[in-house]
Amino acid sequence: MNDDILLIDKPAGWTSFDVVAKIRSGIRAEYRNKGEKPTKKQLRVGHAGTLDPFATGLLIILKGDACKKAGEFLKLDKVYEATIRLGQTSTTGDPEGDVSDVSDRVPTLSEIEATLAKFKGEITQRPPIYSAIKINGERAYKLARKGEEVIMPTRQVMIFSLELIDYSYPELKIRAHVGSGTYIRTLAEDIGSELGVSAYCSELRRTLIENWSVKDALTMADLGLSK
Repeated sequence: MNDDILLIDKPAGWTSFDVVAKIRSGIRAEYRNKGEKPTKKQLRVGHAGTLDPFATGLLIILKGDACKKAGEFLKLDKVYEATIRLGQTSTTGDPEGDVSDVSDRVPTLSEIEATLAKFKGEITQRPPIYSAIKINGERAYKLARKGEEVIMPTRQVMIFSLELIDYSYPELKIRAHVGSGTYIRTLAEDIGSELGVSAYCSELRRTLIENWSVKDALTMADLGLSK
């Protein structure tokens, strides 16, 4: 835990802040065991791009002066593997929300392939209201939880590639190579809307951030840390 950049394979059920807090407490414990007190710089820990609690995969943790580079990492391309649940919607776009049945129509494989092709290249997205984007200085998800109306502005995002991994109704599994600012939850919902059956993202795993791979990441257990 002495490197300025740590690659972590975030487990499901953890927030990105949970990981940051646990690593910070681990650093504090290391110094305590040596009879030393860490400096503020030594306790400086951050992440370079959040992952939703339900998601797993690559989370880049920055320590000390490396925290100043967070903005550089946020702009990098990312690769995700996602499972999309067709025929249902979720209030949050993921399994943590209230799920409702919408349609029992089974799209054909050719429909799936044709629909995925429509989402390649530069597309317009409206980020989910349950996100960390700030609206008038406050996180959108906090406003949504208060029951306030949240209107998210649309944005242009880039989908470099969108690959079909497997399709066994109602689950559609994809691999997406995307540019900065792309929301996979929104992509899942938009794919469901295009198919006319609705959908939400039931599983999500980030495997790459530019050339940084989850294959090289440590688990929290590797670091001797538990929730």
